[in-house]
Amino acid sequence: MIENVPVIDIAELDSPASLAAIDRACRDWGFFQVTGHGIEPALLRNIFEVSREFFAQPAEEKQRIRRDADNPWGYYDKELTKNQQDWKEIYDFGPANGYLLKPRWPSGQLRLRFEPIVRAYYANCRTLALRLLSAMASNLGVNASYLTRGFADAHTSFLRLNYYPQCTFAASAERLFGVGEHTDAGALTLLLQADQPGLEVCRDGQWHLVEPTPGALVINVGDMIQVWSNDRYRAALHRVVTNPSGDRYSVPFFLSPSYETTYAPLPTTITPERPARYRPIQWREFRTLRAAGDYADIGEEVQITHYRT
Repeated sequence: MIENVPVIDIAELDSPASLAAIDRACRDWGFFQVTGHGIEPALLRNIFEVSREFFAQPAEEKQRIRRDADNPWGYYDKELTKNQQDWKEIYDFGPANGYLLKPRWPSGQLRLRFEPIVRAYYANCRTLALRLLSAMASNLGVNASYLTRGFADAHTSFLRLNYYPQCTFAASAERLFGVGEHTDAGALTLLLQADQPGLEVCRDGQWHLVEPTPGALVINVGDMIQVWSNDRYRAALHRVVTNPSGDRYSVPFFLSPSYETTYAPLPTTITPERPARYRPIQWREFRTLRAAGDYADIGEEVQITHYRT
């Protein structure tokens, strides 16, 4: 029997049924899909439209706003995951706050349509992500503000546009992936998938395809929530497989706190039988070390397992 990632209607997010369903999904999968999330269908369509327009530009136009180690916002086509280059192109957008540089935008007529749609979708995702984080705080026995306080004005959340070109290369000794297997470093990821499948999540040693559900968003637990929950919730390994039959687009939003945030297992998750499994982690340190591996082979990438007690 093929198991599927749970699909949860969150139109009444604070209801006992919704909270219980999210709790089960976070424990069992670390992944779930949500409907009834409140983001307008027109905005979902529009973010895909401008994404396709952006990546259809000539290479020299995209390279003009290439991101680098000094400014993480912009276009990039050589990202590494665990020292293996991904089969994808990306565009990253994030806040121009006190320690991150201003976004880079495409030029001309495309910017006039692109920028307001990207900003609107980012704002909608951030609002929804904080609502989901509050629900998880309730399930973990703490007030919402206990978790959300690090995600105020100086947060480091960002939006990404992903383009996975059709891959027709024959199988080789070293398989190509759109993105190799990994967990997400931050708190939560909200992913909008187009119709073309490709995302897979690992559960009990088996890879499961996350079938696109029209209008739904895929939610996955990040490393930060696994630490907060003291391993009650799992940041699941996931990957994107290449597709020989067509291009694939997706739009993830990564909810991440301010660089000054330090996180550790919540007091409500610690018992004599289940002591704290992680020492405190400073987000600036963890994120900086993890991001360094996006640009160059630095050997073994830092993981939350390096912070186990």
